[in-house]
Amino acid sequence: MAKMIVGGEHVAARDGAVMEIHNPATGEVVDTVPRASVEDVRQAVDVAYEAWRKWAETSAAKRAEVLYKTAELVRENIKEIATLETKEQGKTLRESQIECSRFAENLEYYAGLANKIRGEYVPLAEHDKYGLVVKQPVGVCAAIVPWNFPVSLMGNKIAPALVAGNSMVVKPASTTPLAAIRLVQLFHDAGLPAGVLNIVTGPGGVVGEELLVNPKVRKIAFTGETVTGKHVMEVAAREVKRVTLELGGSDPMIVCDDADLDAAASAASVGRFFNCGQACLAVKRLYLFDSIADTFLEKFLPKVERLKVGNGLSPDVRTGPLHTAKQREEVEEMVQEAIAGGAKPLAGAKRPEGEEYAKGNFYLPTVLVDVPPDARIVREECFGPALPVFRVKDLDDAIAQANDSQYGLGSSIWTNNIAKAREAAERIEAGYTWINNLHVAYDELPFGGFKQSGYGKEHGVEALDYYMESKSIVIATP
Repeated sequence: MAKMIVGGEHVAARDGAVMEIHNPATGEVVDTVPRASVEDVRQAVDVAYEAWRKWAETSAAKRAEVLYKTAELVRENIKEIATLETKEQGKTLRESQIECSRFAENLEYYAGLANKIRGEYVPLAEHDKYGLVVKQPVGVCAAIVPWNFPVSLMGNKIAPALVAGNSMVVKPASTTPLAAIRLVQLFHDAGLPAGVLNIVTGPGGVVGEELLVNPKVRKIAFTGETVTGKHVMEVAAREVKRVTLELGGSDPMIVCDDADLDAAASAASVGRFFNCGQACLAVKRLYLFDSIADTFLEKFLPKVERLKVGNGLSPDVRTGPLHTAKQREEVEEMVQEAIAGGAKPLAGAKRPEGEEYAKGNFYLPTVLVDVPPDARIVREECFGPALPVFRVKDLDDAIAQANDSQYGLGSSIWTNNIAKAREAAERIEAGYTWINNLHVAYDELPFGGFKQSGYGKEHGVEALDYYMESKSIVIATP
């Protein structure tokens, strides 16, 4: 059994309760983990509270050293960690390895910023006084991590928190805790003091809720669906906790009549079907200028049909299963409702056939046209391998439809016209806009959504602001 890590020790739940972790491709039990109680969570928070002041007083260079060393250990153990993630999450081994590499890069980016955090000197009106603005850590932070990218999205929270001098309690998704536990152990192997980083496994209604209400937790970093994010924001507000919320998305991709269609078709295939479409930043609505729509689809559909579906541990597989049976049912319902409303499937829209698929949560990559604009697959976030495609008259039409959503996470436009690119970048209501580029978040740039796609920023130097307090000091000259 994999165990939680609290105070640097591997521990079980106090009452001995456990949860099974299943492989989405086979249904087999991969391992078991503790099912924590409220008392278990409180212990982890207390341990983190005791550890954070000493960690905050640790030099920036030492904090950076631990992160650099952890990144090195991640690379040394990348195959083991990636295999664990594929078994528990379902994505292909190649995708898991990419994610583990991104985790290491994230640690290195923030380690590089550790000694660059600085305050300000402020002259005051009275000549014998001056002001200072200093940056101090928030205290105990909680990271609530989802199942779709359980490694990289945990890193987005751990790295800036630790560099800023905070301690942390991580709550991984109940279905994907194994790689996360292994990574937390690597932090300790790299020299992180006991108690600074803890991981507690269990259901959100128990572990997550206690982190939200516990007064010793001063910051909540949450990634997940918008409905849950609203609950996090509401409960955290009662204790006036800091929050960052990275929530749902329904990213539009616009392909203009002057775009490189081969490059755009490849980007749409990767952008929609990477991780079986289970990504907040996935391309979820595709808008094609009418004059190039047929040509684009001729290039795009063969790419979709070549995506081999199967167990993520098989080297020739390009699309693994959906993470849970419930997730597959949700995607199936959205697709069938759209078809009932008049949509036409150009690819997929069904489960693959064959004995090798019988026990897994598999669904074929799906492309739909003539989709009603009020279909759920358009109005809500479709977290799976199904893409609605629309024809548009011009850029104004495309932007209007792109903005007709409660979400505003990512977006992209494909064009060789700089004026069109600039107009789209300025008018699309989203926290990220890519021009002739895949939907990939960069450590160097702030990441966060508009509208109901979130609050606050991860990535970039901006992320550090959410893990630090600015304190004003007035000094009078004797």
